[in-house]
Amino acid sequence: MQTSRYDTSGRWYKGNVHLHSTASDGGRTFAEIAAMYAGAGYHFLFRTDHWVASDVAADPAEYPLLWLDGIELDGEDHGGSRYHVVCLGKVAGLSRDMGLVAAMEAARAQGAFLVLAHPTWMGNSQDDATRYGFDAVEAYNHVCRWLNGKGDAFVYWQMMLDRFPETLGLAVDDAHIRPEHPGWNGGWIMINAPELSPESVRAALRAGNYYSSCGPEFSTIECDGTQVTVETSPVQFARLVGPGWSGQREGSFEGSLLAAATFEIPPNWAYAYLEIEDAQGRRAWTNPLLRKNSDDTASKA
Repeated sequence: MQTSRYDTSGRWYKGNVHLHSTASDGGRTFAEIAAMYAGAGYHFLFRTDHWVASDVAADPAEYPLLWLDGIELDGEDHGGSRYHVVCLGKVAGLSRDMGLVAAMEAARAQGAFLVLAHPTWMGNSQDDATRYGFDAVEAYNHVCRWLNGKGDAFVYWQMMLDRFPETLGLAVDDAHIRPEHPGWNGGWIMINAPELSPESVRAALRAGNYYSSCGPEFSTIECDGTQVTVETSPVQFARLVGPGWSGQREGSFEGSLLAAATFEIPPNWAYAYLEIEDAQGRRAWTNPLLRKNSDDTASKA
């Protein structure tokens, strides 16, 4: 049985799940990053330095937003395919010496939420993307778009959805914030949760009760299993995205902007998610609207 993924009765909280500090190859300290992002309206951030497992609980400093633990792994698997994998959650005992696959397995065993990072920039294949059953993929990576125009990975996400219909999609910064690597605040997620706490953020992330954005906003997402209705910031287009060529749309190149849309979800679609686009071409998107009704929705991130 499938039920709606979304409960938007809580509050929206803005966050980023991929960035780098001076602990690895970033140009700013945690304090500097927190001040920048809090000033841009963010409520939470994950620490995802390369091969540096964070320990937020051991950091005595006070910050203007909520920090959560994570790590980014990189390397080759047994077949020579190269990956970057963001692991969200508190992990320990990971090192380059153990190799990428063993480190991913160890992170997953500790309850981490595994994200396939910037697969277009990496040149990953379809088999690469589906080989390890990732929880999510970076559908948009802001820094990779700036670096060489390879920040868009929606094709990968859709291929992954064809095989694993509950794969989640993320917009991230992957910020390094160095003079030669300046991009930030270009892609983020908005979780819906009853409160801003580590437990609530991790639960919303694991459940997919968030949307991703490069600008537009969803204010409500209501789905009864067969119909979805959303209220949004003013946008030019709203699209219900399904498998292959399947899709529905509202809006036009001329006329007034939309602030709400309703779609019927075809019962034969393996997955469906919503995408909105504003007059500047910036997009926001939901996760797959329906999910299996099972006990695996518990937070493990």
